[in-house]
Amino acid sequence: MTVYLVGAGPGDPELLTLKAARLLTIADVVVFDRLVGPEILDMVAPWAELVDVGKDPNGRRTSQATINATLVDRGLRHSTVVRLKGGDPFVFGRGGEEALALEAEGIDTEVVPGITSAIAGPAAAGIPVTHRRVSSAFTVVTAHQDPANDDALNWDALARLGTTLVVLMGARRARQVRDRLIAGGLSAATPVAVIIAATTDNEEVRRLTLADLGVEPVPNPAIIVIGAVAASPVITRTLVDQHPSIAFDHSTTAPIDPAPVYTAPITTAPTNTAPISTAPISTAPINPGPTSEDPLPWH
Repeated sequence: MTVYLVGAGPGDPELLTLKAARLLTIADVVVFDRLVGPEILDMVAPWAELVDVGKDPNGRRTSQATINATLVDRGLRHSTVVRLKGGDPFVFGRGGEEALALEAEGIDTEVVPGITSAIAGPAAAGIPVTHRRVSSAFTVVTAHQDPANDDALNWDALARLGTTLVVLMGARRARQVRDRLIAGGLSAATPVAVIIAATTDNEEVRRLTLADLGVEPVPNPAIIVIGAVAASPVITRTLVDQHPSIAFDHSTTAPIDPAPVYTAPITTAPTNTAPISTAPISTAPINPGPTSEDPLPWH
C-alpha cells in the first residue's frame, strides 16, 4: 500500500510528468485539489474513486486535518492512492504535512515532483524569472497570510533584494503586497506581470507597475511576478499570432510597426553553362587566431 504525493503541474495536462500520468491510470483512489483541471482528471481510470478536497478561497474549505485523515483512511484500505496537487506537492502544497501524517501511521509514501507554477507560469508567458544582466536570482513567496500582519516573512528585506519576486496565492491580497513592498523601499515604478490561469486556455497576462497592483481586482488563480523581467516578454509569438500587425522591439515595451514587405517580382540572370575550372586546394593548416569568451555567465 502506497500513497503517492503527485504534482499535477501548472495546469496544462501536457506538462504533467510521465510518472504522474501513469499513476493516474492505475490508482484506486485519487484525492485532488481545486486547481487540478478536468483534462487531467479525465486520465484517471474509470473504476477509481475521486475525492475532492479542494479549498475555494471564497467558499468551501476542506481542513488540512480532514485531508490528512482521508489520506490515512484510503492509504490503509487501498493498494495505490494518488494525492494530486497543482504545481509541485512540496511548494506551498502542504505535502510535507501530509507525508508526516502518513509516515506516522506506517503508510508507505512516495513523492512525484511536479512542475511548479512559480517558474512554469512566467515561462509560458514569455517571462524568464532570471535573465542575464537583468536578474540573477528569484524568490518565491506566498501571500496566503496578510503581508500587513505576516511575521514569517521580512517584506522589507524582500523589497531590497533587487531580484525577481514571484508571489503565489496573492490574488486577494495584491494591494497589501504592493503597500508592503513600497513601504520597504521598492520603487512604485517596478514592472509587474500578473499571470492568470497560467498555461491553460484561459491564460491572461496583465502588465502594470507596482503602483497599480491591486487597483483592479486580481482574478484567482494568479501568479504575480515583480521585477525588471516583468517589463516585456522575451517570446511574443502568441501576441504576434493574435495581432499580426504588431511587432515588438525588445529594447522597449512599446509596439513598433513592422517594416513593409517588398513584393516586386525577382528576375533571374541567364544561366552560364560554361565549365568552371577549380583552383587547387591548399592543405596548409589555418591559424584560427585568438578567441575571446564572454566573462558573464548565464544564470
